[in-house]
Amino acid sequence: MHSRRLRTALALLIIVVVMCVCSIPVGYYSGRPLPLELRKEIFSGAVYSRSVRFTPRMVIIHILTIDLTVPGIGFLVTPGDPGAQRPLDAMTTSQFLERYDLQIAINGDGFTPWNSDSLLEYYPHVGDPVTPNGFSSSEGVIYKDNFMGRPTLNISKEGDVYFGVPHEPVYNAISGDELLVDEGKPIPGLDDSIVAPRSAVGISLDGEKMILVVADGRQPLYSVGLTLAELAQVLISYGANNAMSLDGGGSSTLVVEGSSGHPLLLNSPIDLNIPGRERAVGNHLGIYIP
Repeated sequence: MHSRRLRTALALLIIVVVMCVCSIPVGYYSGRPLPLELRKEIFSGAVYSRSVRFTPRMVIIHILTIDLTVPGIGFLVTPGDPGAQRPLDAMTTSQFLERYDLQIAINGDGFTPWNSDSLLEYYPHVGDPVTPNGFSSSEGVIYKDNFMGRPTLNISKEGDVYFGVPHEPVYNAISGDELLVDEGKPIPGLDDSIVAPRSAVGISLDGEKMILVVADGRQPLYSVGLTLAELAQVLISYGANNAMSLDGGGSSTLVVEGSSGHPLLLNSPIDLNIPGRERAVGNHLGIYIP
């Protein structure tokens, strides 16, 4: 009898251990996109691709290729107040998408002030005032007019999309950190050592495709990130003729409107070392798709 009870207890212990071991991957990936290759059209003319790479390190890359010739497509850079000392009130990319009824949104330019010391000491919180680093305009309202040598993506009222100094009149414009791709080739000297979460936007040679890229990072055994040089190659492989990086690190976020009408995260952002936590950022780039 004692031997039978011992065998029963041992069997139950083995079952519990197996269940616990099997639940570890489920718990680890819970709330994050699974590391599986994927390609599907999520809106008319908008194709989402998920690329999973294991060398030279594990990284999950999210790519949205958008057909700019789709009738009725529209754009919005986060509105700002040019008369304010700090023209933007920080919000997450999901909040931006929901507030302006957009279908696609990505985080934009870097901003100040910013710190991320701990869960109790960080800035900005949602609603805190910030200033974008580079030239910024929303629907004709310029709220940061200093280029500071930063690359800028311009979108005219008619929907023409291009990099460089905006043609008059200025409509939507958002700046980035670094130019990554010029005339189909990576910019010489791009950093190839620092690995981090990344965001970027590119335009095809014919100007008819926009490529949004977000690479997850700083999440061991899930996704470590990309260097800037690697990011440039990803953009080129998906058809970018010109491209720039946006704010990276904990700011990197790509969101779409889900089937329920609410924001759906395509990537796994990380803020304050918490996977899935969105950072409140300065400005964003949004897209309307009818």
